[in-house]
Amino acid sequence: MRLDLSTWPEVEDYLSHSPGILIATGSTEQHGPMGLIGTDTLCAGAIAEAAAERAGAMVAPPVGYTPAPFNTGFPGTLSVSEPVFEALMGEILDGLLAQGFSRIVVVNGHGANLAPLHRLAGARAGILVHSWWDFDPVNAIRAELYGAWEGMHATPSEVAITQALHRIIAPGPASEPPRALDLAYIAAHAGDRHGPPDAHRRDFPDGRVGSHSALARPEHGARLLEAATDAVAEAYRAFLAA
Repeated sequence: MRLDLSTWPEVEDYLSHSPGILIATGSTEQHGPMGLIGTDTLCAGAIAEAAAERAGAMVAPPVGYTPAPFNTGFPGTLSVSEPVFEALMGEILDGLLAQGFSRIVVVNGHGANLAPLHRLAGARAGILVHSWWDFDPVNAIRAELYGAWEGMHATPSEVAITQALHRIIAPGPASEPPRALDLAYIAAHAGDRHGPPDAHRRDFPDGRVGSHSALARPEHGARLLEAATDAVAEAYRAFLAA
């Protein structure tokens, strides 16, 4: 049940029997030569909406303007500062809580959102944050299909999901694998802790960060969507019952 497609009497009726809602966060940033600009928001939004339908829950409109300063050297990336994102999400969460949504599950699709989201959740009761890739069944599929070529950005898993949902873009030069990342680099840059935009584009000129996007297939995306939807719906039900 989508909040934006509901009337206020329908929301009031929903709140009379359930305090739960899901909301997705993503980004608006480059995702390599064959990844859509809205990939993170599209993935998280689709999973949140499908999980809400499966769990009989309400889902709020996704938030897609978030911190991605490292990617602003690529056309199409729109980044807001971390304090602005944190303030905006704080007001959204507080508004939902004030309306009576006392169990809020945030479905995240962008690494740079995690630190502010966890700070917000830590300061409020009734908020659970999960990235869609947090769950063991989802990660088992990612490992099976892509191994180390999942990488860090413009991943084949997220590209596969957008292929299943929207459209397939020919790999072109992305047919060739990108520079592989070592474990030290991955650990040092987890949570999208990347450098300034000019240096980031210099080091990763086509936008892929260790991710072989051309391995993506729409049938992979369908598997990932199903696994992530099941996992998020189960996490929502458990949170609602806690």
